[in-house]
Amino acid sequence: MTATPKAIQVTNIAANAAADKLAENLVALDVTAVMPLTDVFLLASGRTERQVSAIADGIEEKMLENGYKLLHREGKTTGRWILLDFGDVICHVMHEEDRMYYSLERLYSDQPIVKLEVATQA
Repeated sequence: MTATPKAIQVTNIAANAAADKLAENLVALDVTAVMPLTDVFLLASGRTERQVSAIADGIEEKMLENGYKLLHREGKTTGRWILLDFGDVICHVMHEEDRMYYSLERLYSDQPIVKLEVATQA
């Protein structure tokens, strides 16, 4: 089982929104085999709590513009690890220190990586 084309499209919209806010270390993992409720985890890092919040806000705004409703949000008040649930895609926007500590890539290292099509900044 692999992520649906729609989930990959949604992931790329979110990844581009994160990149617009200078998110670092963007990684998308196809978790369909281990997560029955979602297809993709998008991981993004920020250097400060303010940047983590800005990245999450940017993703949320861009997804809404494209017709994707946020189902659930966690962690907005602390700005260390913000989870945005869009159904097929769950975005984990994390402070770089927390990202290293929790190491979701290691936990899901046996899951395939989704190739992202992120526009580069000029």
